[in-house]
Amino acid sequence: MSAIVDQAAGHAGPPQPDGRAAAPRARRRRSATLTIGLILVGIIVVIAVVSFFWLPFAPSDISGGRLEQPGATHWLGTDKLGRDLTTQLMTGARIALAVGIGSVAIGAVIGITLGLLAAFASAWLDDTISAALDILIAFPTLLLAMLVVAAQGASLGTAILAIGLAMSAVVARLTRVLAKRVLSQQYVTAARTSGTGWLGVIGRHILPNIWPTLSVNLALQFGVAVLAEASLSYLGLGAPPPNASWGRLLQEAQGTVAVAPVGAIAPGVALVVLVIGVNLVADGLRDVADPTRRGSR
Repeated sequence: MSAIVDQAAGHAGPPQPDGRAAAPRARRRRSATLTIGLILVGIIVVIAVVSFFWLPFAPSDISGGRLEQPGATHWLGTDKLGRDLTTQLMTGARIALAVGIGSVAIGAVIGITLGLLAAFASAWLDDTISAALDILIAFPTLLLAMLVVAAQGASLGTAILAIGLAMSAVVARLTRVLAKRVLSQQYVTAARTSGTGWLGVIGRHILPNIWPTLSVNLALQFGVAVLAEASLSYLGLGAPPPNASWGRLLQEAQGTVAVAPVGAIAPGVALVVLVIGVNLVADGLRDVADPTRRGSR
């Protein structure tokens, strides 16, 4: 495009690199995106793993002074109850990862099952399932999660279940579209003609072909789940105390942010790092999974 613009302006610009020259740069950009994302997510994972073996203080320890500033004893200071913020932040990493993994697992199992059922179903059943999925997708994930939590009571398990159920509709819709696309291919028709059963078609042809795209979507859903849990906890509908959810830490720190800003900044930064890291990983996986994007960057 730049060569055409140069010629239109009356001068020929420098020779443009061909596709072979641009390909290594595109690969380096994709590699950098995925690497940065993995590093950011890896930081949170390391913090969560370390918290199982070592914590600066017990999560319920209130021996520190109220709203102490960061120092040698309390690296990030203390909250309004005298609890160590570093400890709270480290235990919050466990909850964030547990919510992300648990919600994505629930959403994947339910969503992929419903999507495959819709893809193989008769026309009327497919239309019924699709209409139900459209209705669920129309509701925000957080709103559906709030309804489930309000009905079942606030707990970490309920939050994971609620978020997983809410995201399953998106996964099911995507699975249905991808599965139908694979089913229309001639090699699937040939497999069915040769006597391969539906389970064989799913295991040998459908899942291997749709999984790269599904994995990208599930990575994005991980970030959505973490944000949804933080929002639920901020509203008092997530994991109850003594669970140190990052959303609850933000809620508790809002009244003292002028006096002890680290109490709000630290969990906010941790939340941003994890979500951005997951999104970068998803972006890198998308470039790997979608050949049409590989030379376009």
